[in-house]
Amino acid sequence: MTDDDIRALFLEELARIAPDIDPGTVGGGDHIQDDLELDSMDVLNLVTALHARTGIDIPEPDYPQIETADKAVAYLSRALA
Repeated sequence: MTDDDIRALFLEELARIAPDIDPGTVGGGDHIQDDLELDSMDVLNLVTALHARTGIDIPEPDYPQIETADKAVAYLSRALA
């Protein structure tokens, strides 16, 4: 899976969790809570969705590593390698 594939997957799941977010407007550095206004339950739902799509367990201490699209791509890419 390429980084572009991972980014697309992340943005798809983000849009499912928060349908008011247009994935086309999400910048790589936009913070999912501070900038995109996801609450803690939304973050948990995103983590669950990412796990379902990739099989990657994301423990709570690692949540800061998926707080932006760029960080999430890097994290998931490492975990899939």
